[in-house]
Amino acid sequence: MAQKFDEIKHSLNDSLHDDTKPWKSPLDLLEQKTGVPRVYIVIGGTVSCVLYLIFGYAAQLLCNAISVVYPAYVSIRAIESHDKMDDTKWLTYWVLYAIFSVIEFFSLFLTNFIPFYFLLKCVFFIWCMLPIENNGSIIIYNRIIRPQFQKHHQNTDKFIDNIANKAKDVVTDVLNKNK
Repeated sequence: MAQKFDEIKHSLNDSLHDDTKPWKSPLDLLEQKTGVPRVYIVIGGTVSCVLYLIFGYAAQLLCNAISVVYPAYVSIRAIESHDKMDDTKWLTYWVLYAIFSVIEFFSLFLTNFIPFYFLLKCVFFIWCMLPIENNGSIIIYNRIIRPQFQKHHQNTDKFIDNIANKAKDVVTDVLNKNK
C-alpha cells in the first residue's frame, strides 16, 4: 500500500513540475514562499477541499467554482489556439455541464437527500474535465447525448424554427402597431 502511494505521489510530483502545465508558476511561487514541497501543498489543498465539500457551509459555491474556473480558463486557451481538437473537447464539457445544470435545477430537492452531494458532483465534474483522451464528458457525450441528439435534432430544429418565426411575427406586428 505504501509503495502504491509513493508511485502516485511521484507521478503527481512529475505532473506538478511539468513546464507546459498552467499550474507550474503558481506552485513555484507557493513552494518558494512556504518552503513546503508542491506535492504536499496540492495534497493538503485537495484534502481541505474534500473536507469543505463534505462539511462546509458554502460547499455548493466551492463545487461550482471548481467545475467552472479551470474549464473556463482552458476553454479560453483552446479558443486562442490553432488546434480545433481542444475546442471540441471543451465544447463537449460545456454541453454536459449545461445539461447537468438544467437537470439539477429541476431535481434540486434531491440534493438535500443525497449524502455528500456536492463532493460527488465535484468528483463527477473533475472526471469530466480530466486531461485525458476519454474523460467523462467524452464518454457521456458519445454514449448518451450524441445518440439522443441524432435521434431528435430534426424535430427540435423544426420546433425552434417555428418558435422563431412566431416570435418574429409578433415583433413585426408590435412594431407595425406602434407606427
